[in-house]
Amino acid sequence: MIVHLIDGTFELYRHFYAVPSAHDRGGMEVGAVRGVLASIRGMVNGGATHVGVATDHVIESFRNQLWPGYKTGDGIEPALWAQFPLLEETLTAYGVLVWPMVEHEADDALGAAAMKAARDPRVTQVRICTPDKDLSQCVQGTRIVQEDRLRRTIRDEAGVIAKFGVPPASIPDYLALVGDTSDGYPGLTGWGAKSASAVLARFGHIEAIPDDHHAWDAVNVARAGALAATLKRDREQAMLFRQIATIRTDVPVFESVDELEYQGPTAAFAAIKDRLDAAKSV
Repeated sequence: MIVHLIDGTFELYRHFYAVPSAHDRGGMEVGAVRGVLASIRGMVNGGATHVGVATDHVIESFRNQLWPGYKTGDGIEPALWAQFPLLEETLTAYGVLVWPMVEHEADDALGAAAMKAARDPRVTQVRICTPDKDLSQCVQGTRIVQEDRLRRTIRDEAGVIAKFGVPPASIPDYLALVGDTSDGYPGLTGWGAKSASAVLARFGHIEAIPDDHHAWDAVNVARAGALAATLKRDREQAMLFRQIATIRTDVPVFESVDELEYQGPTAAFAAIKDRLDAAKSV
């Protein structure tokens, strides 16, 4: 069996900005939820048998206490934010297992579910359906892969190395050095994608990078002395950023992969479907 794990937060954002606005009979914006539901129904109708969806029920997580600049719900359009509970209700009624995250993030649930599903010998492949670079750290060979459903591409471990220059295990280190503006942490001054991938391809992890840049002689990187000085000064901060970038795979998600098997909509789905079908485009 192939297990599909979907980033519901990404899908809701994507559809909010991609599909026409639509209001239900009460005037609530529901266009993005309709779009996500149609997309997942398309997956199921196309043969997906085991499906799970993770959402950020609350945008803030434990990472906000680690770094004050970490992303928050500030600036999210109210019409988008209001659709998160409806999305979770809709997909649950449709018969899909949903993990609404509160203390952790949707990424953590996806990573935890991927690792657990991959341990089941009945599973031939786990597809984490999101282009989010954070999830690249969870890729394992061709067994756990990332699927970009918009671009219709699949990235396995070789694909991660080709894109970032480092294997999945080094992705948290890479993000720590380069930073992630979408998540709200800056990385280290002077470090960019090329320098981070070159140094980590040689040393693997931040703690293994020598302070003395002369030990980097086998690494083809410009301004090695300046980069080494920055890392020596800010190594503790880099380790904090790596902690922030690391997916927590110990989040409770399911006991058995059988819980992901799609068995059709629940009795509650008919009313929700009627509500969404009756929504008027505006």
